[in-house]
Amino acid sequence: MGQPKRKQSKQRSGKRRGANVFPGTQLARDPATGNLFKPHHVNPETGMYRGRQIVEIKD
Repeated sequence: MGQPKRKQSKQRSGKRRGANVFPGTQLARDPATGNLFKPHHVNPETGMYRGRQIVEIKD
């Protein structure tokens, strides 16, 4: 198996690893209340999903 001719620098390794950073969480805004929640999930504050009441929220 082939061997590298030169040692790979710390800077080069860091640049490669830095490209694998996970993006931040995408959030959707509720048109009725304006709060943020994950898209394609039930809104935890209101219990609504796609305009329908899915979960009853206890106050």
